[in-house]
Amino acid sequence: MTIRDVYVVDAVRTPIGKFGGALSSVRPDDLAAHVVRALVDRTPELDPARIDDVVLGAANGAGEDNRDVARMAALLAGLPVTVPGVTVNRLCGSGLEAVIQAARAVALGDASIVVAGGVESMSRAPWVLQKPERAFPAGHQQLHSTTLGWRMTNPAMPAEWTVPLGEGAELIADKHAITREAQDAFALESHRKAGRAWSEGLYDAEVVPYAGVELVRDECVRDNTSLEALGRLRPSFREEAEGTVTAGNASPLNDGAAALLLVDEEGLRATGREPLARIRTSAVTGIEPQLFGLGPVEAVRRALTKAGRDFADLTTFELNEAFAAQSLGCLAEWPELDPAVVNPRGGAIAIGHPLGASGARLAGSVAHQLAAAGSGTGLAALCIGVGQGLALVLER
Repeated sequence: MTIRDVYVVDAVRTPIGKFGGALSSVRPDDLAAHVVRALVDRTPELDPARIDDVVLGAANGAGEDNRDVARMAALLAGLPVTVPGVTVNRLCGSGLEAVIQAARAVALGDASIVVAGGVESMSRAPWVLQKPERAFPAGHQQLHSTTLGWRMTNPAMPAEWTVPLGEGAELIADKHAITREAQDAFALESHRKAGRAWSEGLYDAEVVPYAGVELVRDECVRDNTSLEALGRLRPSFREEAEGTVTAGNASPLNDGAAALLLVDEEGLRATGREPLARIRTSAVTGIEPQLFGLGPVEAVRRALTKAGRDFADLTTFELNEAFAAQSLGCLAEWPELDPAVVNPRGGAIAIGHPLGASGARLAGSVAHQLAAAGSGTGLAALCIGVGQGLALVLER
């Protein structure tokens, strides 16, 4: 079997909205349709009927993103009804998983042109009510928020596995002796880099604002914050004397969507465009659920090994910043990595982390950065709740 090269022709994303913010009035299927439509509009030579599939990640799926949001997005975007769609879920890695699965289909010859990406509206994530064990219960029933984290947990799960995500970040801070001051400094730098990138127009090539919403840049970027302001925030998951993880050094709750156009050589000719980058390899690994934040450590090493590359070869590395403690913990386990190549345009602490979209945002950003550089090797990676890591290597 011949393995085909897979090219990223284009990558787009919405500005990332904050929880309850500018994008909270927009349904997730509409957000997804917007980025799908934008890809098609930016590639006028491509006949939309040539698209073989739409693969989108979504971490929730309990609200307006139910019933296969990828298929809904394809229809709402005005693609021909003959274009199918499938939704995948690897929690925080869902958007990157969608890109990987789409790339695999193209590489194996099952598809020639695929739209891949992800979407999440954490603002619009519903509360859900379990069915009662018997009919007509007399007592009160509990609603569960589906915005983030564990809910309706199986009692067979060991308690140490099901700690809150922020407590998992605290455990990593304990493991690597990461101070509150180091976490706040990391968060401040994320905001400053993101603010600088926006000021310099580095996101202009990939961000497509949603029509009718007054949001042209990521809503959570606070490039005017300071260590003093971050230091005044109280710990969110432990007592003040012990806690180090705060709302300021963790990623926020967000809304947004991202999508990439992936093609083989034949598909590339059909677009009439020069590709941004080529997809090389990927890797996924598991880890103890409470240490989920360190999930990328082994996944990144495996992906680089499969690509025949090492850390010294990296031009850029987009590492999702779920928490500053989590990111710093990963960096501590990659001593050979130059931290200067990591998140040069800011990370999720500033930009935001709409769960199902983040992986696609990272992959798209790497592709655009490689195109701007003209050549090089890039990497996108995320930690994933319940203990997984996912990584993708791209080249130009």
